[in-house]
Amino acid sequence: MPKMTFIERDGTRKEVDAPLGLSVLEIAHRHGVDIEGACEGSLACSTCHVIVDPEWFGKLAGPTEDEEDMLDLAFDLQETSRLGCQLIMTEKLDGLVVKLPAGSRNAGG
Repeated sequence: MPKMTFIERDGTRKEVDAPLGLSVLEIAHRHGVDIEGACEGSLACSTCHVIVDPEWFGKLAGPTEDEEDMLDLAFDLQETSRLGCQLIMTEKLDGLVVKLPAGSRNAGG
């Protein structure tokens, strides 16, 4: 089973099982990681914003224009920011490390 690591807001590292085909958002929810995902992966918010470890960022497929538009609304945006709902676990991403941003901003409320 592939693994990934979430670095929580307090700096705690949490390594979890990351089943192939699930999004980072779905994996976070399975393991009680504090990522909101208000729109449930429909690219209508930025509340599943994660900061990808720079070592891993180059291994990801590029964001779509829709994802980039939503990222523009994200709180604490970084150069390696992505939306967790758009990062799908593959064998190539076994070991992926993402950090939770300092907070999130829900444009809908």
